[in-house]
This record gives sequence, structure tokens and C-alpha cells, in this order.
Amino acid sequence: MELRKLTNQQLAEQLQPIFEHLHKNPEISWNEVETTAYLVDFLRQAGLEPQTFNDMTGLYVDIGKGTPTAGFRTDMDALWQKIDGTFQANHSCGHDGHMTVALGVILLLKELEPTLPGAIRILFQPAEEKAQGAKAFVEQGVVDSLQFLFGAHVRPLMELEEGTYAPALHHGAAKLFTGEIHGVEAHGARPEQGANAIEAAAALIDGLKRIWISPAESASIKMTQIQAGGTSTNIIPGNASFSIDARAQTNETMDALTAGFKKTVDAVSTLYDVSIDYNVDAHIAAAQVDDTAKSILKQAIIQVAGEENCAPEVITPGGEDFHFYTYSKPQLQTTMLGLGCGVTPGLHHPEMTFNQTYLPTGAEIITKALVLALQQTERSDTK
Repeated sequence: MELRKLTNQQLAEQLQPIFEHLHKNPEISWNEVETTAYLVDFLRQAGLEPQTFNDMTGLYVDIGKGTPTAGFRTDMDALWQKIDGTFQANHSCGHDGHMTVALGVILLLKELEPTLPGAIRILFQPAEEKAQGAKAFVEQGVVDSLQFLFGAHVRPLMELEEGTYAPALHHGAAKLFTGEIHGVEAHGARPEQGANAIEAAAALIDGLKRIWISPAESASIKMTQIQAGGTSTNIIPGNASFSIDARAQTNETMDALTAGFKKTVDAVSTLYDVSIDYNVDAHIAAAQVDDTAKSILKQAIIQVAGEENCAPEVITPGGEDFHFYTYSKPQLQTTMLGLGCGVTPGLHHPEMTFNQTYLPTGAEIITKALVLALQQTERSDTK
């Protein structure tokens, strides 16, 4: 099947104003209202019927006939960062580029639509930075019919050479805990009458260091915030709040970290006679890359960009909400395209920038992969 009629240059000319608009109008998680409206308007003008939600931002759209079996997911939200002394929304993780790639895929698929062997679903997912959007889409049934799901993410130079493309991104798992320690306040001269929340927090910090994980596994768990006490320095603090960041390269190692954290909390509670309540504010699953999806994406990279520009798979300690789709639906075959586009100084840096000229090629690669995935599902159905 011929991939496209649009040349790369023609596609780039159409995508440039799209990227500029998205870049200049960032919105944070669950507040992507104007972004959703912009995308809906674009898709309707393209003759498509985007599907939105009554209770949240984001949307999806199908191209082709029948029930969609292959899909591409892009994230939408921006980060909240201090820029030139003022906190504001900022696209420093490349989601503006990812949405641009998705719209490029749609432009290419529209030309192929009469000859597509099935239907493709494009997902515009909110709240990736909160690690909540994928869970919401799963609960809405957005991926229920899909067999293949692809994602994409711009990569820093330290991970991927500019102008190259990786067929898989092996992100790690992450959990963010927040909690409170409830002790008993007392006069500083009578510490035996109280239960010091700061001392319990210090014991918790020390206990986290003693969670044993195999040295062959990449993992860390550390306290990142602690607040306790008031303005008076002669009071034993009875309460403290904390945040804990846990990271692991695999889901199994994250399970071990979580079990160790729970044992540490129980031990500190008993030893210091305090109660400790905590919540899991975010859970980002580690990548579970499917070999067939990876093979399809690698084939697409080679056909579009050449074998010399097909890079090895990338292993990265960062987290990505995309992998919750496979975590919750193991039968879903997924992988993410790594876009080597010279991200500098780095992801989440307030002045992050990248070479936008690689976005059209990224769109072509994803389009080719989606067509190959449709052909794969068609062959499977005829067996």
C-alpha cells in the first residue's frame, strides 16, 4: 500500500502552524479545554467525527471502516513551571510535538482511508503528567477493541541521536506516596510525654534505605518532602506530612519496593507509637513491550527513514503513563516510538527545545506502523 500522496515537505508545511499553535497555548492536566476544542475543530474540518467526554477533557477519533483494531495515542497536557519568575503552563515534555505527530498521522490516513483494510483509532489523552489519563481512558473503554496500540515520545540527545528512531522505549515504573504521621505534641522539656513526628519521619527515611533490592535491579525509594512543626521551637511536633518517590525499572521490582515500604511504615509506627496514613497519588507502570508491535514499528522505521536511522531500543529511568494500557489490559500489544529530535537541555527543563523538522517523519512512521498492524490483524482474522 502506498503510504502517502503528501510529500514530507508538504506535510511539514501543514504541521508547522499546528505545532506553533499548540506550543503557544499549553494547558495543564485535566484543564486541556481549549486544546480539546482546537483538536475537535481540526478533525471536524477534516471530515471526521471526534468523540469527546462529558466529564473530562480529551477525545478520540476513528478512521476507516468497521471496529478499530489498531491505534495511536498522544498525550495533551503541559507542565506547571516557573518561567522568568512566574509559574505558568509550559510544554517542556514535548506533548505539543506528540499532538502534532498525531494530526500528521490523521492527514496521511485520510488519504489512505478508501483503501484501509480496517479502522484505526487516534487517542488524544489528557493528564499524562498526573499519571491519571490512561486509567481514565481504560475505564471509558476507549481501547477495548484494540489489538495494537502505539505511542511516541521525543527523546533527549543522551538517549537517542538526532535523526534516528527507536522501535521501543523501556520506561521504568514509578509510585508517588503522600502521607501523614500522627503522634502526640508535648512540651520540649517533657519529650517523654509526646510522640515526636519528626523523629518518626527520620526513622522512616532511614528505614527506606534498608529496603533490600537485588543490586542487579535498578530501583530507588526516597522521601522528597517533609513538613512538621509550627513557629514555636519548644514544642515536640505531633504531626508531619511527607511525600515519597519510588522508582524501579520493572513492575516486579516496584512490587518489592512497595512491600518494603509497607513493612517500614508498620515498623516505625510500632517503634515510635505513632500512626502513619498514606495514599498512592500516582502509579506509573513500567513498559511491557510487545515483540510483534516492536517488530512492526521497526519495519515501519526502516521503510520510512532507512535502516541506518533505525536505532536500538531505549532503556530510560523516566516514567510514562502510556504503559498503564498494557498493565491494565495485558492482551493489548504496545510499543512506543522514540523520536530522536535533539531534545535539549532535557525533558522537563523550562527551556526545553527540540528540532521540529523530524515530526513529519515521525508521523509517516506511525502511519506506516498502523497500516502494517491492520494488515497483521487482517491476516490473523483469516486464519
